[in-house]
Amino acid sequence: MGKKLYCGNLSYSVRSAQLEQLFSEYGNVVSAQVIEDRETGRSKGFGFVEMSTEEEANAAIDGLNGQENEGRNLQVNEARPREPRSGGGYGGGRGGGGGRRDRW
Repeated sequence: MGKKLYCGNLSYSVRSAQLEQLFSEYGNVVSAQVIEDRETGRSKGFGFVEMSTEEEANAAIDGLNGQENEGRNLQVNEARPREPRSGGGYGGGRGGGGGRRDRW
């Protein structure tokens, strides 16, 4: 079973293919994804990498955590499970006044 890793403090110019290449030095990369802003498509400066074995994941953590990449020191550790989101999002509807009012 593979192991998912968090990689933070990435340069905003790093893309998923570069992230995969960086981690492939430590073993077989199952997936690599730099997280991007939905609206702008710009990198958020972090991503996730799944390595095929726990040993490869540990080697990547040991080899990359704290290492400089494109002027930034990487933060690499085991990814925590995603926490469930609370609340109902935006709540829908258009509330209150404040909008355009016709004056007759």
